[in-house]
Amino acid sequence: MIVYVKPGCFWCSDALTWLRTQGLAHTVRNVSADSQAFGRMRTISGQTKAPTLEMPDGEVLADFDVEQLERFLKARESR
Repeated sequence: MIVYVKPGCFWCSDALTWLRTQGLAHTVRNVSADSQAFGRMRTISGQTKAPTLEMPDGEVLADFDVEQLERFLKARESR
């Protein structure tokens, strides 16, 4: 999974900490430093808010907090 983040974003930091504590592999893309990552985030989510999560199958969760992230990932497990 790819997590698109912005520096100084509380929700981004919170999400990355949670993913690490859960032992979930992820790649971080700083959209403030990488214009291609910003463009990709905007294309897949239709917005410019972070964090945005892109799953390998193309499913996207945009502008979320940790509770929403947990629900999203649990819902994917139950499929």
